[in-house]
Amino acid sequence: MSSRAKAKDEARRARVAEMRRAELARKRRIQIISVVSVTVLVVAVIVGAVALTAGSNDDDSGGGGGGEQAQAGDIRGEKVWEDLGRTHVSGDVEYPQSPPVGGDHHQIWADCDGTVHDEELVEEEAVHSLEHGAVWVTYTDQVGDKDVQELTDRVSSTPYSMMSPYQDQTSPITLTAWGHQLGVDSASDPRVKEFFKTYVQGEQTPEVGAACTVPQ
Repeated sequence: MSSRAKAKDEARRARVAEMRRAELARKRRIQIISVVSVTVLVVAVIVGAVALTAGSNDDDSGGGGGGEQAQAGDIRGEKVWEDLGRTHVSGDVEYPQSPPVGGDHHQIWADCDGTVHDEELVEEEAVHSLEHGAVWVTYTDQVGDKDVQELTDRVSSTPYSMMSPYQDQTSPITLTAWGHQLGVDSASDPRVKEFFKTYVQGEQTPEVGAACTVPQ
């Protein structure tokens, strides 16, 4: 073979070898991109699943009134909610508790200057009173006259408290402050006094010192 032909053959082989190297490099790039893409997709799926689970847990923790799922409080049997909404609204609010412990509410509040109400209150107004630091005492028709009178005496002598009948509750007597609630069977339960002492204008109050009488 002449030197010229030999040179051409070597050049051809070099081009073929270069083409093979380029093809191998291209395949490696495709493999790397595929692995990276799959990894990113798997991570995205995992992150999405975690976020969905967290969101489901958050949805289970509250309702129209907002807030976390009830926790145990310092007073025996007390339930506590946090992160309650405080927006003024004009319509009805679907509260997850009965009676409600807080959440969005009407701009006007229920009179809570040691006031004993004979009829059930508008919930959205009662919640506004809770925001001002009031304790709300509610009772069903299962409560006897003696207990009603004892509760009446306590409320009427305590500014920033109010009392009203309320049938849709699980305990005969329920004490409610902003984010706090306790059910008892009788007015003589020592926890009633403890609840008043702790939560009338207590640390839970979002608007300490706000008025409890209704403007005329």
